[in-house]
Amino acid sequence: MKTIYLAGGCFWGLQKYMSLIRGVIETEVGYANGAVRNPSYEQVCAGNTGHAETVRVTYDPDKVSLGFLLRLFFDAIDPTSVKRQGNDVGDQYRSGIYYTDEKDLEIINAEAGALNAKLGKISAIEIAALSSYYPAEEYHQDYLNKHPGGYCHIGPVKMDRAEKAIVDPSLYSRPAVSELRKRLAQESFSVTMQNATERPFSGEYSHHFEEGIYVDITTGEPLFSSRDKFDAGCGWPSFSRPIDPNTVLEKEDRSHFMVRTETRSRVGDAHLGHVFTDGPRDKGGLRYCINSAALRFVPVEKMEAEGYGYLLTLFS
Repeated sequence: MKTIYLAGGCFWGLQKYMSLIRGVIETEVGYANGAVRNPSYEQVCAGNTGHAETVRVTYDPDKVSLGFLLRLFFDAIDPTSVKRQGNDVGDQYRSGIYYTDEKDLEIINAEAGALNAKLGKISAIEIAALSSYYPAEEYHQDYLNKHPGGYCHIGPVKMDRAEKAIVDPSLYSRPAVSELRKRLAQESFSVTMQNATERPFSGEYSHHFEEGIYVDITTGEPLFSSRDKFDAGCGWPSFSRPIDPNTVLEKEDRSHFMVRTETRSRVGDAHLGHVFTDGPRDKGGLRYCINSAALRFVPVEKMEAEGYGYLLTLFS
């Protein structure tokens, strides 16, 4: 087991959020990197102890990587906010990553650098070795489990995405566009890289219902499961949901004199298709209408050999 200490506003919400992530074994809230020994909540809230409200996260590195944890942590907070998250203002609500293993610093810096590049500026997240940590009073431990309606600065949508996050993006990467041009069939390249759309009923997966998963043809990142596939009669593969809601990004599309919601893959930034709200009501009401040319199918019996064994629980 490994441990990392994360600060991101009120520790009630962040503890709940981190505890939902697959591979997290234990969480505890406390006060980190301050100058006062064993402070009380009232002392920390006064804002003059130097402590940050922090969550100690113990995780199984065989089930979740530190990089993946940090990306989910970044999603939970406003990384540009200085000494503030949500309605909470003060030094004790600053965001931070505090490590105890020097070997983790390389990963932390790499993820922080990627975040900075995405933001276009340096984030407000403090990165430092853990100099002190004191568990908070029992009243604060697992607060939102004890008080489900309690205050939380992290919304339910983010909580849901954390709980369903099972695909680690660091396992996948996209080749250069020039390499994809050589590797992919012309239609797959046109669809994924140039936002084209295949003709209805022409794709190899429009009436394909073998058990397995559908992955991004550009990166191999898992996107959809056959368990969530249905025949919408539209001429394209249709799914009620992604395997992991974080793997499929949504973007407003105003092309062809219409307003639609485009779907793109997370790691590959490949055009997949569109999502509509006319899907089966009993499955959430969504219809992910996806081009076959953007996908590659991996049957259940080949998932282990191709590195997707961790998703076999989808079919158990």
